[in-house]
Amino acid sequence: MFLRIDKLGIELPASTKFDPTAAAAVQELLGGRFGEMSTLNNYLHQSVAMKAKRQLGSFYELVASITAEEVGHVELVAATINALLDQAPDDDDPEDAPFEDKTTPRINQHFIMGGPGHLVANSQGAPWSGDYVFNSGNLVMDLLHNFFLETGARTHKARVYEMTSNETARTMIGYLLVRGGVHQAAYGLALEKLTGVQMTKMLPIPNIDNDKFPHTRPWQSKGEHTKLYTFSPSDYQNLGGIWSGTADWADGAPLEVVQGHPQGADPPEGTPNQAGFAPDYEPGEVFEIAQRLMRNM
Repeated sequence: MFLRIDKLGIELPASTKFDPTAAAAVQELLGGRFGEMSTLNNYLHQSVAMKAKRQLGSFYELVASITAEEVGHVELVAATINALLDQAPDDDDPEDAPFEDKTTPRINQHFIMGGPGHLVANSQGAPWSGDYVFNSGNLVMDLLHNFFLETGARTHKARVYEMTSNETARTMIGYLLVRGGVHQAAYGLALEKLTGVQMTKMLPIPNIDNDKFPHTRPWQSKGEHTKLYTFSPSDYQNLGGIWSGTADWADGAPLEVVQGHPQGADPPEGTPNQAGFAPDYEPGEVFEIAQRLMRNM
């Protein structure tokens, strides 16, 4: 089961500007083949279906604990897209065509389906597919797939970073480049324990240091590239069997298993949008009802 905490993994910049072009690019990191919906669902279904969980020990715990972090990554990418679509053109008269835009590249479904908001889709608006999930039942095959998946995810994050200068998008991508690097390295270490093959040396893809991205540096300075969180107050005590040694792919700092989760930060509130009927065409009435309910608690 999962415990939900009303925090995002990181704090997003408060000065986010309306940027539907950046939102369209970031969609790939949510619902693309190598997006966070794919990493989450691959690890979730692999961990649930894994045979002989207790006997596999650290290998099962690795996939299970990373699953929980990926739930938060889905939340973080979705929150970023919504922040990029916040402060959208607004008007209480539909006749004024407030969402008409003939010049800005964007995903129209953000405005039609999302009102405006994120989609469970890729950067072309195509829905995320369960066909992206690989769950073979074979431990080595699943771990190899997961290493490949994190490698592809890292490549796509780097490319989307290159597609936008938006500070909110880049802050989120910088964090996920660091945390995704942890997952990539962890699956590589697990495969090395099983097979003796040093995956990170055999397939250093893309061969580009996090230090080349200024938005990764704050997280590396805090040691986030060395930490593997259990995302549980007391379970998954055996992760040190895999996550141990030093971050040889980075600065050689000692690897650390952290019981629990990152501190996180408050999620953006979001601005009502009458043109999108979100939360309603007359939001004041909805807010008044909500206030009455909170006073009656």
